[in-house]
Amino acid sequence: MGHLQALEFAEGDLETGLTWHLLSNHYPPVPKSMVPVCMEAIDAMNEGDYYREIELPEGVTYKGETTAPAWDISNQHHLDPWISYDE
Repeated sequence: MGHLQALEFAEGDLETGLTWHLLSNHYPPVPKSMVPVCMEAIDAMNEGDYYREIELPEGVTYKGETTAPAWDISNQHHLDPWISYDE
């Protein structure tokens, strides 16, 4: 059910939809500070720059680093509804 709701939110305002998705479709909820990170990851994925390193918020690390690749942010936060895939 969460994926279907995310698909609906992907049609509206990006920031509002992502905030709802991260807080409601994840347990535990993903902190709101990750919304800009996810927005940047979506941009990178839609531009085909899957390995772009994205700066994480203060206090958040990925494998001990302060950046994470766009593809992994996308996977970990279930951002598929916001990503355009060429067929």
